[in-house]
Amino acid sequence: MVAAFVEGGDGALRLVYDRYGSLVYSYCRAAIGPDLAADATQEVFVSAWRSRERFDRERGTLAGWLVGIARFKVIDQMRARARRPVPSDDEPVDHPASAPEIEGLADRLLVDAALEQLPERARTVMALAFFGDLTHAEIAEETGIPLGTVKSDIRRSLLRLRAELEGLDAVGS
Repeated sequence: MVAAFVEGGDGALRLVYDRYGSLVYSYCRAAIGPDLAADATQEVFVSAWRSRERFDRERGTLAGWLVGIARFKVIDQMRARARRPVPSDDEPVDHPASAPEIEGLADRLLVDAALEQLPERARTVMALAFFGDLTHAEIAEETGIPLGTVKSDIRRSLLRLRAELEGLDAVGS
């Protein structure tokens, strides 16, 4: 799918949108509100398609790259919103995320997406380690998974999460 996207293959944009559209939309919606999220999401995929040859697999994942583009689109939308006149008292006002929230939001969404892609055992081990605050030995004891396997699952999962987050940073470079 990624290779077809970079090469501009027939249907590749649709496949990429189907796979990552909800991730990008969720980020945009949380950052700038539902009124602007759909337009921003569309702009992300148009920009990604136009600059697809600049995507570098060695610098990160496609999901990270797309969310990185979305981060720039969100910032553009926020700047445009700041230049608009102040709404009257009878107009509804969205309260979009603040700049620090936007930065952390992209990371959280990519981590969530990466965790969803992990095999069930690795996802369970990661949840116990990071959300349950258990040691490797405690995870092995609780799950019955050998200690070496627990350590390997955590290491592979962390590498995958790192790759997702590096993709986010690769956009601005």
